Amino acid sequence: MRMRLLTGIALVAIMPCAPAEARARWSEAQAKSWYDRQPWLVGANYTPASAINQLEMWQAETWDPKRIDYELGLAQGIGMNTMRVFLHDQLWAQDPEGFKRRIDEFLTIAQRHGIRPLFVLFDSCWDPDPKLGPQHPPIPGVHNSGWVQGPGMAGLRDRANWPKYRGYVQGVIGAFKDDPRILGWDLWNEPDNGADQYKGQEGKEPLVRAMLAQVFDWARAAEPSQPLTSGVWQGDDWTPGGRNSAMDRLQLSQSDVITFHDYSWPETFERRVKQLQLYKRPILCTEYMARGNGSTFDGSLPIAKRYNIAMMNWGFVDGKTQTRLPWDSWKKPYVLEEPTIWFHEVFRADGQPYRQAETDLIRRMSAAPKGVVPAVR
Repeated sequence: MRMRLLTGIALVAIMPCAPAEARARWSEAQAKSWYDRQPWLVGANYTPASAINQLEMWQAETWDPKRIDYELGLAQGIGMNTMRVFLHDQLWAQDPEGFKRRIDEFLTIAQRHGIRPLFVLFDSCWDPDPKLGPQHPPIPGVHNSGWVQGPGMAGLRDRANWPKYRGYVQGVIGAFKDDPRILGWDLWNEPDNGADQYKGQEGKEPLVRAMLAQVFDWARAAEPSQPLTSGVWQGDDWTPGGRNSAMDRLQLSQSDVITFHDYSWPETFERRVKQLQLYKRPILCTEYMARGNGSTFDGSLPIAKRYNIAMMNWGFVDGKTQTRLPWDSWKKPYVLEEPTIWFHEVFRADGQPYRQAETDLIRRMSAAPKGVVPAVR
């Protein structure tokens, strides 16, 4: 989820004390014990082909369980056992009971296919003005042209709104806090993403940082049995005491398990893994695989398997998000011709693999015991 390179505002994060009833951050031993019970986790960031964004995926009028069941069957067929799935605060505000029912239905479908999702609650990427209701059609030739932030800029700027976000966090997590079908909770996707192709977001990062500190507290107060996290994604040095941003420090110090994004070459991927190992916690890569950027299945998966890093690539079935198209399509839409290679996605819309060798590799990697790296053919 790129198209982001902006701002380096260095303001002190506002980090209120956790309420007395909130559970503590997991210890290193607790985090390790949880991870030791998991299989080697491999999956994708998931939106059904029929949805352009989180709102269209989950709203009652466009909820598509038949398509979801079909696509999660494809995932099961290649050995995937997890999916990273985005929620949205406006869905909770609109219809909390209906939203919970659809989450439960999704979990039932996922369980049928041996998949446990990592749910994402907030997101700083793309359109800062999300609106419920019918979503616009995809912009021809443009990558992820309908994805929306949550909360939007208006909600972020009005601190009087923040208590309702606490209701969302604790309502969703509280409803499923002991549900074994859920892998974990990713509280905020790329919180310091400037989404700078959109105007009118001045002062966003410090607001997000202040709210994310509270989101960790709110989430812990819900007493979830699953881990909490928020993934780092930019910068070159994530080591303890390194040149981390204030946002990185917040994320790394509050997460039960460490998550990160990497769309780079295998050498960079491995360097990032080694930096994050210094935190002595399980590591999950929650976004990777951008073929035109040097991040591929055959480059990153064997490294991850050797280090026991969970892996969730961006994109699954080609559809309305159009993330087969590269990030630069925002500047030069691919209207008259397709890119030479697909940027993201594993399957075509009809369920055929984009590259059979890739799905074969995922299947072999998933089938092999933890720590065992089968040969890359």
